[in-house]
Amino acid sequence: MRKTIASIIISLDGVVEAPYKWSLPTPDNSVEEYALAQLKACDALLLGRETYEGFAQAWPNITDERGFAERMNGYPKYVVSTTLTEPAWNAEVITDVAEVAKLKERPGKDILIYGSGELVNSLIEHELLDELRLLINPVVAGSGKRLFPDEGELKHWRLRETKAFDLGVVLLAYQREA
Repeated sequence: MRKTIASIIISLDGVVEAPYKWSLPTPDNSVEEYALAQLKACDALLLGRETYEGFAQAWPNITDERGFAERMNGYPKYVVSTTLTEPAWNAEVITDVAEVAKLKERPGKDILIYGSGELVNSLIEHELLDELRLLINPVVAGSGKRLFPDEGELKHWRLRETKAFDLGVVLLAYQREA
């Protein structure tokens, strides 16, 4: 069965909104290499509507020599939304998060989720998120949406991997405990 994996860029104070405003200003080649390897290990993207719309505006205009943009543009996208009616950019709309269970049963590689904090929380609530990868940036954003709401149910996760990158970003990868 395929796994759903969320890859989240997050600040030290838990902010996930608009990382382009506060994440490291200098590209970290070691993070970029990790991001490409992560993308290559998957063959589909699962996104919330807001993340999808932002990506759909930007990615079709991006090219690179490493093949990251080619994968981002070519992979099928599944967008969880009740308001998106005419998706473009190689996307299919899923209206209920429970449909993700059916996606996981399809043949293929794992399914990668970028950003999409509300979707990630809904997947956690429905026990449909298998792995949570936090790319913690060494910055205090000060304000913005945080990954987890103040209210919520206790969920246990098991640390699977840690990695410190060259410019101070730290990966904490957790697996959902059964």
